[in-house]
Amino acid sequence: MKTRIRELLEAVKTGDISVDEALLEIKKEPFDDIGYAKVDHHRTVRQGMPEVIYGAGKTSDQIIGIIESMKKNAQETILITRLNEEDAVKIGSVYELDYHKDARAGIIGKLPDVNGLGKIVVATGGTSDIPVAEEAALTAEVHGNEVIRLYDVGVAGLHRLLAHLDEIMSASVVIAIAGMEGALASVIGGLVDCPVIAVPTSVGYGASFDGLSALLSMLNSCASGVSVVNIDNGFGAGYLASMINHMEVKN
Repeated sequence: MKTRIRELLEAVKTGDISVDEALLEIKKEPFDDIGYAKVDHHRTVRQGMPEVIYGAGKTSDQIIGIIESMKKNAQETILITRLNEEDAVKIGSVYELDYHKDARAGIIGKLPDVNGLGKIVVATGGTSDIPVAEEAALTAEVHGNEVIRLYDVGVAGLHRLLAHLDEIMSASVVIAIAGMEGALASVIGGLVDCPVIAVPTSVGYGASFDGLSALLSMLNSCASGVSVVNIDNGFGAGYLASMINHMEVKN
């Protein structure tokens, strides 16, 4: 892999190929086929962020094998989402794993230095939304972002949110996480001048339909600049927020 990249760089140096042609070739480098998984080691080159392991549906042995492939290819920080506690214990016996029970997420390696353009605020309507919020916050931190957590600041007690206006108004991105009727995203969207990523959660009584009510409310937000990810998709929100917080001008 490193040899091939060196060859491309030498070709650029001698003028045999252009910088854009070399970049395209690097982006097309192959994955590591380990039988049950095809580990994408060039995702960082293509997308700016490395591959993340989705733990649900995988055995602990499969996850360990994927980790081994990633570490062999110099991925220093590895995030495992939707990881249950039993598998976390098994993985932790092989690799040093920082397991976050609330978020159902594990991290191998140290968090990278903060290199985002600004701060990401993760806000929840209630305490019951914290597991999804922690998945979002950890995802953002693993990808080099400074995260401010504002938990239990929902519309049932709006003064709790208004007490943190400085934090939300200084954010580069806000992730608004709420169940029930999902009104938090619209309220925050009407206060800030940055993108708001709304995450509906499956928190609520019967008519909330396991998050569907919050999802539809957020999709119908009257506040401009609010986008919506899937129900309970904290990872997707954290990942998207990181992309926004690392935007660069492309020539």
